[in-house]
Amino acid sequence: MALDPMRLTEHQARQYLEKIRWPDGAVCPRCKKQEVTTVSGGREGLYNCRRCRRQFTVTVNTIFEGSHIPLAKWVQAFHLLCASKKGMSTMQLSRMLGLTYKSAWHLTHRIRYAMQPRSKTPALKGTVEVDETYVGGKPRFGDPTPKAERKFPVVAMVAREGQARAKAIKTVSSKTLALAMKQHIQPGGTVMTDDFPAYDKIALKLGRHVTVKHSKREYARGRAHTNTVESFFALLKRGMVGSFHHVSAKHLNRYCDEFAFRWSQRHIDDRDRTTVALGQTTGRRLPYKKLVGLN
Repeated sequence: MALDPMRLTEHQARQYLEKIRWPDGAVCPRCKKQEVTTVSGGREGLYNCRRCRRQFTVTVNTIFEGSHIPLAKWVQAFHLLCASKKGMSTMQLSRMLGLTYKSAWHLTHRIRYAMQPRSKTPALKGTVEVDETYVGGKPRFGDPTPKAERKFPVVAMVAREGQARAKAIKTVSSKTLALAMKQHIQPGGTVMTDDFPAYDKIALKLGRHVTVKHSKREYARGRAHTNTVESFFALLKRGMVGSFHHVSAKHLNRYCDEFAFRWSQRHIDDRDRTTVALGQTTGRRLPYKKLVGLN
């Protein structure tokens, strides 16, 4: 019977992470050799590399490195964020795991950082729907802040095969949209958008361009529609308003990565989605000072 990520002991959590990172046995994270021995009489999970003569644990060179939060709580936090369709606020997570708000805030951003697509992740292919929107919290009563300063533009690209990418952009223009689409869409497929003119030039360079004329109240024409990417935006916006209430422009991209990760892995169950996310923690560090911009 598979273990429940929400009920792991510290020992079970460590073994769980080791199995994900090292399915064939421990490997030294520095010299990449498997010539390792277990250090007896020391702390649990401590290994010694016979080649480079350095000691290490499963947390070395991962987002867990240097953290004083128990690994069992890390696994629980990953599971909660992977299972929450519209996201989970830091305050809610801190209450559930018994962490301070500051620790929970840093932890959630490190999890979102792990959910970010790696540089070698394949670009979207086939039929890809593209759309842009503005996200942000609802204004408080009497708030004089202009809407343009409360809301931030986001472009999303969703392949009908299932993968999604979302990216915060400074302005909605042909230049910013082109940069995002070139980065995340593989040429040779079909790009589906509404009739916003900024898409025309770049979409044709990437392949066949099909539009639906939202300006004339046309929302579907056979298989031509942007309903899939609009469904993604519906989740993103409900999360922003219902779970987070307000997100700064500085951290918006990580929230977009979180929602895009869950969408891309939506066809598997919560436990498997957690395993996939934990498998992306290696080689990623997000120190607190870097997160808040102190270095």
